[in-house]
Amino acid sequence: MAISYEDILKVPKALLHDHLDGGLRPATIVELAAEAGHELPTTDPDALGRWFAEAANSGSLERYLETFAHTVAVMQTGPALRRVARECALDLAADGVVYAEVRFAPEQHLEQNLTLDEVVDAVVTGFREGSALAAEAGTPIRVGTLLTAMRHAARSQEIAELAVRHRDTGVVGFDIAGAEAGFPPTRHLDAFEYLQRENFHFTIHAGEAFGLPSIWQAIQWCGADRLGHGVRIVDDITPGNPPVLGRLAAYVRDKRIPLELCPSSNVQTGAAASIADHPIGLLRDLRFRVTVNTDNRLMSGTSMSREMALLVDAFGYGWKELQWFTINAMKSAFIPFDERLKIIDEVIKPAYAKLIG
Repeated sequence: MAISYEDILKVPKALLHDHLDGGLRPATIVELAAEAGHELPTTDPDALGRWFAEAANSGSLERYLETFAHTVAVMQTGPALRRVARECALDLAADGVVYAEVRFAPEQHLEQNLTLDEVVDAVVTGFREGSALAAEAGTPIRVGTLLTAMRHAARSQEIAELAVRHRDTGVVGFDIAGAEAGFPPTRHLDAFEYLQRENFHFTIHAGEAFGLPSIWQAIQWCGADRLGHGVRIVDDITPGNPPVLGRLAAYVRDKRIPLELCPSSNVQTGAAASIADHPIGLLRDLRFRVTVNTDNRLMSGTSMSREMALLVDAFGYGWKELQWFTINAMKSAFIPFDERLKIIDEVIKPAYAKLIG
């Protein structure tokens, strides 16, 4: 029996790779821009939503980055950050997401003289408020925050210390993001070594645009727990029957290092020609620790339910495969083991058991 989008909407999902500044509601951007005096391409929410999708799909990196200039511009005050985070939690919960890790770069939200700690406090408070409202609505969600440092900047140590400082109030991990080429993760080795000494979790954007050297450095030099995207690991797999894994690909699979794959986003950035051509099919068949993610919901016009529906259409996946992706994500989350296990055993498995039979 074919699985519909409406069916997928109802099942519990887990999300590990979602950017806060890539998931705003268009109507919220319009309202916050009016308050901030920021000029937008259009003030009609529907037209603005289309503009974001078209700019992200244009094939122009400049236009793609311009989209974030608009979202970040309206996220410069405590109330704005709280609202965006609150709505993020509600939107994800309404999509059936029961666990989410949402990342953002505190250093990008200082234009109105907030401190880094005030930025984090505002976002964490917003997630807490949104989660409470979602629970009241009967769609409970647990949201963890990841703090991102920009790999072209020089604040990674400062952001790493900020993340550890807020580890008991909702921050569950650290990340670096931004252009990979010319900005290897080893530039931030001090930050990663500090995080390891503090027993703190981190993921690294790697293997999206730059390929195998980025993945190798992220794992073997920096000690990443997970790979943000990591899709280019397929460059170390030789096609055949069976495919032959190179040493790096074999290591990633053997160590069960999670891949935070973002199908629609990968198509937009050219990492895959189409959903049907996306390496997720091969990586899933080879039993890598594959997870499905949204990346930037606004720019990709997507959601977790939509990403899963696209995979169902492209690869013919059924409920067993969708449960596998979901449990993979939950196993790979940065919250304590007992909390992960509780969500798997009490929320995810019972829901899918009714469908798998």
